[in-house]
Amino acid sequence: MEVRLATFDEVRDAFRQKDLKQSLYDEGGVVMAGVLLTLHGDEHRSRRRLENRLFRRDTFRRYEHDLVADIISGTLAPFVAGGRADLVQVAYRVIMNLTALIAGLDRAGTVEETESLLRYTKLFSVGATLAHSTRDHDEVRAEVAAGLAEFDAEFLRPSVERRRKLLDQVAAGALAEDALPPDVLTTLLRNEDDLDLPPDLILREVAFYLQAGSHSTANAFTHTMHELFGWGAAHPDDLGRARADRLFLQRCSHEALRLYPASPVALRVALAPVRLRTGREIGAGDAVVLDLMAANRDPAVFGADAAAFNPRRPLPDGVAPWGHSFGGGTHACIGAELDGGLDPAQTRDDPATHLFGTVTTLAAAVLDAGVRLDPDRAPVLDPDTSRPHFGSYPVIFESALP
Repeated sequence: MEVRLATFDEVRDAFRQKDLKQSLYDEGGVVMAGVLLTLHGDEHRSRRRLENRLFRRDTFRRYEHDLVADIISGTLAPFVAGGRADLVQVAYRVIMNLTALIAGLDRAGTVEETESLLRYTKLFSVGATLAHSTRDHDEVRAEVAAGLAEFDAEFLRPSVERRRKLLDQVAAGALAEDALPPDVLTTLLRNEDDLDLPPDLILREVAFYLQAGSHSTANAFTHTMHELFGWGAAHPDDLGRARADRLFLQRCSHEALRLYPASPVALRVALAPVRLRTGREIGAGDAVVLDLMAANRDPAVFGADAAAFNPRRPLPDGVAPWGHSFGGGTHACIGAELDGGLDPAQTRDDPATHLFGTVTTLAAAVLDAGVRLDPDRAPVLDPDTSRPHFGSYPVIFESALP
């Protein structure tokens, strides 16, 4: 039996139920089998506890303040100089470079290498979200499996070999602990025996981190800019404010995240009978659909205009401005603060040290470059997925115009 949950409160309750097991990525097992996001119970707790050491707030601040700005400026510069770009391509390149660093892939920095890694990132994203692909699923699986083998030889194996040598040097006392790269791959290699991590699983885990961060963040950024363009046309003062006020721009990105979660639904399967606080009964073995798109647009929580973009929207106490887009419970997104930053309403950070998140930081960079819609080319949705993501988003940069 299928049970669909579409209200904000029922989805929040369901996320907290330990007997509802993640099942959204079962179809995409070619990439997702055995990775952190698909685990449950003790196995999930052990892996999450291990990888959480990397995903601390101070680490995110170091990434944002020391690394993200340089990655954005280096990636964006040739597009700005040329006067036009596709925001989907810009976003993927920026986020891919950041997630490759976090995942633990060594880079030479060539153009050819970047294009190759971008191809793998997009391919793995297609494999992970296979449940929503409009293409033949077996054909996609074969392409992804071949891509994983090529990625292993081109990127992962050399990165593994270097880290094993470093780990041996640390074990021998010839190298200090802090000389090890602070990335997912190093963490997995140090614990592969304790957690029973064979090479094929390490391959999928690294591929998962590479695609998950790139795919979700790139789409969140593109939706943010799309909604901001629309809102700014009707509220020009707010468009000016978004350019000048980073906290207001972050509020715009949070509102776009609410409207467009990375996946419109989350899927669970009930391992035992579950009774929600509303009295809804879920039987053992039931398939549970958590309709995130509907829950994030619940008028009872977000008001009568819940389906519309409104960065000035008042929020009830205890409700995150991004709704359920980062999940909840034990499977809440491990990189949520890197992606969306912190909710200003819940912190009293100095704006100089506040965590804005990669989406807002990238949006600020393109606004500073005078980004606006390309009058000759319209945005196009991705035809290969049922998810409401853009396949192309052409823009021009006024700062480069003569």
